[in-house]
Amino acid sequence: MRYSVAAGGKRLRPILCLASADAVGGRWADAMPAACALELIHTYSLVHDDLPAMDDDTMRRGQPTLHVVAGEGMAILAGDGLLTQAFALLARAPETTDAARMARTLRVIRLVATAAGPVGMVGGQALDLDASAHDPSQPRRPALDADALRAMHARKTGALIRASAVAGAIMGGADDDTIAHVDAAAAELGLAFQIVDDILDVEGVSAHLGKTAGKDAAAGKPTYPALYGLEPARRMANECLERAEHALRAATMADSRLLDIGRWVVRRSQ
Repeated sequence: MRYSVAAGGKRLRPILCLASADAVGGRWADAMPAACALELIHTYSLVHDDLPAMDDDTMRRGQPTLHVVAGEGMAILAGDGLLTQAFALLARAPETTDAARMARTLRVIRLVATAAGPVGMVGGQALDLDASAHDPSQPRRPALDADALRAMHARKTGALIRASAVAGAIMGGADDDTIAHVDAAAAELGLAFQIVDDILDVEGVSAHLGKTAGKDAAAGKPTYPALYGLEPARRMANECLERAEHALRAATMADSRLLDIGRWVVRRSQ
């Protein structure tokens, strides 16, 4: 578990959580347990995603994947442990007897569990696996259309990114209207992140990405560049950023770190 968590990475989800809490006038200390839990969940998803039965990758965050180092069985258990530990952390911190803060914590637990589970990240991964699988003895499935591709990534990648920003807003004490604007912006950032990820899989270099480049194309995975082309995909990512900015402006948060994170998401090279 420590090997995978301490390997580095972008830490986008915990950063989004803390930035969101800050943007609504909350304290980082209140959002920190949720931020850490979200990173544990994200790391578990990467450990399992790299397994031979899934994406079968040998490099993650610039080092050998966990199943290469410790074996498949231990990698599965480490992923299980990270997921479980995330909810243990959420449930016990921050310690308080304040009813409002306890209600916010319970709301975040429910939010994160939904985003990580079968209607969120796990469900999206199942759709991705199904769309990529091909039994030579069976007719090839039709490729995902635009709506199906967006729906898949809204669950696989977008759900946990949205939950990260919303969890920060909740723990920061935001009202429901503000939380809704944060959610709308984060949904756009989640889609932009996936589009750029797909672009980098085509154009990126493994040493810079920290994972194997070109895997999606080799596996025949449905991606935005494959469906739309590289330049239209870039335009789509920028349009996502514009819609995110509009949502944040509606909540007077356009000057917050959230928009800076959105710009990084669209312009990143790794």
